[in-house]
Amino acid sequence: EILEQNAFKSERDEGLDRIEEEVSEQLAEEYGRNRIAEGFKTVVKGEVRRRILDLGVRPDGRNLSEIRPITCEVGTLPRTHGSGLFTRGQTQVLSVATLGPLNMKQTLDSLSPVNTKHFMHHYNFPPYSVGEARRVGSPGRREIGHGALAERAILSALPAEGEFPYTIRVVSEVLSSNGSTSMGSVCGTSMALMDAGVPMKAPVAGIAMGLVTDNDGRHAVLSDIQGIEDFLGDMDFKVAGTAAGINALQMDIKLKGLDEDILRQALEQARLGRLHILDKMSEAITETRTEMSPYAPKSIRVQIPVEKIGAVIGPGGRVIRGIIEETGASIDVADDGGVTISSSDQAMLDLARSKIEGLTRELVVGDILTGKVNRLTNFGAFVELIPGKDGLVRNEDLGEMEEELKVGQEITVMVQEIDSMGRVNVSRRALPPRPPRPPQDRGGDRPRSGGGGGFGNRGGGPGGNRGGGGPGSSRGGPGGGGQGGGGNRGGGGGGPRGGQGGGGNRSGGSSVPDRRFLGSSGGRRGT
Repeated sequence: EILEQNAFKSERDEGLDRIEEEVSEQLAEEYGRNRIAEGFKTVVKGEVRRRILDLGVRPDGRNLSEIRPITCEVGTLPRTHGSGLFTRGQTQVLSVATLGPLNMKQTLDSLSPVNTKHFMHHYNFPPYSVGEARRVGSPGRREIGHGALAERAILSALPAEGEFPYTIRVVSEVLSSNGSTSMGSVCGTSMALMDAGVPMKAPVAGIAMGLVTDNDGRHAVLSDIQGIEDFLGDMDFKVAGTAAGINALQMDIKLKGLDEDILRQALEQARLGRLHILDKMSEAITETRTEMSPYAPKSIRVQIPVEKIGAVIGPGGRVIRGIIEETGASIDVADDGGVTISSSDQAMLDLARSKIEGLTRELVVGDILTGKVNRLTNFGAFVELIPGKDGLVRNEDLGEMEEELKVGQEITVMVQEIDSMGRVNVSRRALPPRPPRPPQDRGGDRPRSGGGGGFGNRGGGPGGNRGGGGPGSSRGGPGGGGQGGGGNRGGGGGGPRGGQGGGGNRSGGSSVPDRRFLGSSGGRRGT
């Protein structure tokens, strides 16, 4: 009756425990509690298997190939680099992705020639996921195995280190367990990585297949098994992969062997189930995010010549340490010349990259560079063109300097010659001339004061141009000028440059005399 009620795991377990306790109380004195417990499990196992083989009905009411209800969610934890919440029936897994620079790769202590790995998946199965309050200890054999299986399933769908220069760690936390948690961690990890902006080749999903057989040769292959079917069945066959194929397999089997036809059927049902799960996952996220989390470090990879590695590192690591201290970036130099630069600040990332590219730059004739004067000699100066490379500018190539050259001063020079020994000669005189400044618009000539006078020659008659006669004349007084006729620059009568005129100044608009030049009969430059 309890198996027919399609109850949740907890309710079903409580009902079975209650019946076992009632039977034990009645028969404990005759058979003992241990024998009763063993016999009760045998009865339950037989009934579950009979219902599956005879009726095609599973403990929760599903048919043989039916998958439990699935819900998917990404971005559950906004502060992390990426997160995915995968729920299938009463199994729920939260996967959290974290990105870091490549120098944080895990170092492996093994006989394998591969001694590091840039992708790590850790699977946690805390006691609360099965309703227990016991102590949380270190990972056990089961947790390590499930984590490794999910890691293998995801690894082949990840981009190469050169395409995505990050160390990736995913932690899958089982929040609730009713079977197939390892495959739930595969689905959650795939969504978390896509949420973090990892350019995966394709989404990955996983499903656990089960098997029930009898002595008559009958069998039933179960899709998406739950806990009781795993415990009472004959097989736990985990299949993970993409829509195109399988990435990882793992099988626990209680039989002596498995027929090929059964295996084919299990793989085909797993393929259909995997496609169904991928469709559900696509409802939450269809493709990798184009932008990474603002909290994730930014990382780029540049390739330098192998022979330039020493120039980047410097004697005793002085050069690379200086770049790290100045920019705060994390820099990792590989033996093949690949340099990975990581920083949370884009400006500092670009600065570190430019410095490394400058260290490995090959100078050519005609390059114009700004460098710092390192040393002065009697024949010229040595200028640091790029870190670790100086150029000589001779005295005759310095050109005109506004001030005396000093050590530490920055000057701009042009590469003129690189000899067979790699020595560089530079010149300041050879720099192309600066482009001429565009003419500035001063707004045109300003008009002279006054106006309205005639066109007399500079005399003092009426309307004279610079005399004082005419009203409003250009440079004469408006009314008080001399009345003389042909005075040279005066306003009076016939004196050579003077006159007894009325003292008009040399600007229009006022009859106030100019105090710099007082009029007199002595012919001064007055009015």
